[in-house]
Amino acid sequence: MPHTILIAEDDQDITTLVKLYLESSGYRVLCAPDGAAALNLARTESIDMAVLDIMMPRMNGYELTRELRAISNMPILILSAKNTDNDKILGLELGADDYLTKPFNPLEIIARVKANLRRFYQLNPTSPVLPGSNVLLLGPLRLDLDAMSLTKNGAPISLTPTEYKILSCLMRAPGRIFTKVQLYEAVSGAYFESDENTMMVHISKLRDKIEDDPRHPCFIKTVRGLGYKIEAVETN
Repeated sequence: MPHTILIAEDDQDITTLVKLYLESSGYRVLCAPDGAAALNLARTESIDMAVLDIMMPRMNGYELTRELRAISNMPILILSAKNTDNDKILGLELGADDYLTKPFNPLEIIARVKANLRRFYQLNPTSPVLPGSNVLLLGPLRLDLDAMSLTKNGAPISLTPTEYKILSCLMRAPGRIFTKVQLYEAVSGAYFESDENTMMVHISKLRDKIEDDPRHPCFIKTVRGLGYKIEAVETN
């Protein structure tokens, strides 16, 4: 059964173009001209991924992202003419997984949709090792959420409570970009301006523990101007 993609966009020409390319790639597509209509479709239909504009009537893309994230963990791609770093960071902080600015190449949208669907539905390591277990796997990393313990290729790695919380947040959604604010709130529930450098230190220490070469990390990647993400890699 093909994946169902929701497009929320008030520009009919863009909707028609994106819908055409998605359907040509084998996806089922539902379209909404505004945020409120899109949210109603998300509540009544089985949606696998959403592609959202920001500047829409009735409910903008930021508000829609927040509402969708409250009811679903589906991948969300924001497609918008708003192209500043602050716009991108806000979208990601509200729960979007990816951000593409207009004007765009329709083939890039297809590539990003495929990548997000593959990462979320095929490569997501949050499935337990055995039924009933509570373990995250990412390449050679094995994070036991019950024992709060980490191993790499079977060798134990000692983590501080803060490092454990950061790593578990990243490993629950591989490939998703987390801002420093999101990571710090996952750790402590609050964020202050002075916390940004503190998060950089925690990430640095995590890399020292899990990376073969911390200066050239394979797992925890920095996304310039946005935050961090973790990738699955195989190591010897």
